[in-house]
Amino acid sequence: MNPETARRFRRLGTLTIFAVYFVILVGGIVRASGAGMGCPDWPTCFGQLIPPTSEAELPSNYHELYAVGYANTDFNVVKTWTEYLNRLTGVTIGFLIFLTLWYSRAYLKTDKAVFYLSLACFLLVGFQGWLGSVVVKTHLHPLMITAHMLLALFIVALLIYAIARSQNDLLRQIDISALPDKFKTVLVIAMGFTLLQVGMGTQVREAVDLIATHHNYIDREYWRDSFPLIFYVHRSFSAVILLTNLWLAWKIFQSVEKNSLLLRLSYALVGLIISAILAGMSLDRLGMPPVAQPIHLLVANLIFGIQFFIFICISYAAKTTHPAVLP
Repeated sequence: MNPETARRFRRLGTLTIFAVYFVILVGGIVRASGAGMGCPDWPTCFGQLIPPTSEAELPSNYHELYAVGYANTDFNVVKTWTEYLNRLTGVTIGFLIFLTLWYSRAYLKTDKAVFYLSLACFLLVGFQGWLGSVVVKTHLHPLMITAHMLLALFIVALLIYAIARSQNDLLRQIDISALPDKFKTVLVIAMGFTLLQVGMGTQVREAVDLIATHHNYIDREYWRDSFPLIFYVHRSFSAVILLTNLWLAWKIFQSVEKNSLLLRLSYALVGLIISAILAGMSLDRLGMPPVAQPIHLLVANLIFGIQFFIFICISYAAKTTHPAVLP
């Protein structure tokens, strides 16, 4: 295969992965700011392709036309444009995914799985767009919001696998001979812990949404008084997450070359976990600052992405002695 084609696919795919994480961040901002119904209809916004910038641009009976989300609330230009920009970012992801699929055609002759993984991502992004419309139509139902976020996580995982698989010749060169035999097992457990933590986090976030609505998104310092039991389980479980991943990072530090990709990934992993804990502490102790909520969500997704990429690296590197690890 032409090296330039492979390089272009890798760069575009990597850009798409970062763009998806950016969408997750923007989605977190939308949710934390209560802007989820900033556009009460879909795919238009107040019936327009470009949303209004003032209440004067809306019909006098807009409260009746768009009762959900605006029955008791005046038009808020910040919330409207926050949600609109979230939608535009999602559309941009669609174009990037299409370009990734287009360039993946080069792998049809060498590794068809790369193309089909890219095709699956493209189709899932389309489904994700439809699911976004369901989120609006169901008036921000918590389960729909959670499904929307988990699907984004799955799309990222598929993209990471597609890009890694396209570069598997480089990953096979990683020397993991000094890693303990149980390393991969512990890594899988750590990934499971992360998904469990994210699952608990979605339950906490759904509870916080109800609390926020009850307080009309003000008086954040009092929200903590109504936190459910799952919040305290979620908070305590972060210690298990940290200790498990510190063990993984320490074993990588002991076992690989100092310029190894795995070592850089382990540093990033530990840094992200510490950042997630600090963001969570700020939510708990500093009165739920709005900026901490989307950061906490984004970092949690990045943690799983790093863990999954390490898993792929280990799997391909292990193929030198265990050919059946990753097809």
